[in-house]
Amino acid sequence: MLEQMGKAAKAASYQLAQLSAKEKNRVLERIADYLEAQAAEILQANAQDVAQARADGLSEAMIDRLSLTVERLSAIAGDVRQVCNLADPVGQVIDGGLLDSGLRIERRRVPLGVIGVIYEARPNVTVDVAALCLKTGNAAILRGGKETWRTNAATVKVIQQALEECGLPGGAVQAIESPDRALVNEMLRMDKYIDMLIPRGGAGLHKLCREQSTIPVITGGIGVCHIFVDETAEIEPALKVIVNAKTQRPSTCNTVETLLVHKGVADSFLPALSQQMAASGVTLHADENVLARLTGGPAQVVAVQAHEYDDEFLSLDLNIRLVESLDEAIAHIREHGTQHSDAILTRTLRNADRFVNEVDSSAVYVNASTRFTDGAQFGLGAEVAVSTQKLHARGPMGLEALTTYKWIGFGDNTIRA
Repeated sequence: MLEQMGKAAKAASYQLAQLSAKEKNRVLERIADYLEAQAAEILQANAQDVAQARADGLSEAMIDRLSLTVERLSAIAGDVRQVCNLADPVGQVIDGGLLDSGLRIERRRVPLGVIGVIYEARPNVTVDVAALCLKTGNAAILRGGKETWRTNAATVKVIQQALEECGLPGGAVQAIESPDRALVNEMLRMDKYIDMLIPRGGAGLHKLCREQSTIPVITGGIGVCHIFVDETAEIEPALKVIVNAKTQRPSTCNTVETLLVHKGVADSFLPALSQQMAASGVTLHADENVLARLTGGPAQVVAVQAHEYDDEFLSLDLNIRLVESLDEAIAHIREHGTQHSDAILTRTLRNADRFVNEVDSSAVYVNASTRFTDGAQFGLGAEVAVSTQKLHARGPMGLEALTTYKWIGFGDNTIRA
């Protein structure tokens, strides 16, 4: 089965690579329209997935990830239309010039070919990946989690209908619907057909792909994100940022998981934090210094477990630790962070500069929420993933991250001396 999917995707990728931006946008507009026109079918499939997830005892965080509503589906369609408005990077000349030999050389952006994406309970990824791949002339093979197989199948059916009505092969976007995990292992070795693999899921999935894949892998999306409140931070603005970073949508990878507080501001900041977290329904997982100060306060507080510094809660839970200095905060982030998104709340330029320069994450913020690490928020349109590695892309992966380049030389019967 996967062999045939690979062949179809590779053949489709050659056709997609020749499309103009206008032709690709026409397909994307049709996909967006059909997502809204056929919302009932997609939402019905999603409701079945959600019901099965509840019966299987999945956490509320996971159920929130896989749930679609009319509003969420409309927003997903809106993201597809936003991709239409973005400049097409394919064909862009990056650089070049005339060489001493008389050869005129240029470096031009081209599609990667076929993108494979393995992801868990996020049905929006199906559309995000399809839109970005089509805009950049790439075919896609998608393997969503077993929790959303009905939703993914219904969504891909709509996408393929739009493709075929625009005269393009349905093989340009395909989904592996079977939940058989053996198919994942087979997919990891399809280097004959798949040019780049992107896993979006937990640490176990990333480890499997890094160790078993014969295809270049882009890893990321695991967000143990931090906010450091230094001794100069203003309490009310800081609390506003922390509430947004923790509660706006707790199940996302750019949600803050650990709050580091400078001991110099602890006496004034911690009582205000307790009050705010109680109002926001957040449980604090505190180190021994914080636990003693917050016990008896309005917020629910428990002792932090060592492993929680390295895990994503993806829920209304927040680690909190007192630190002696900026150096200690940076050291904690280096030890426990995942190079996703980290922030400092400060009114000191020197501290801000040091944090930006010394925290080696794909996105670093000064006096802003970590929730901004997102392709749409960065002006990239929908994203295919958030890469936390350094090659070949980093941070939210938009259109350019789904291209490579080729060198083109123009001569006049030019030969090498």
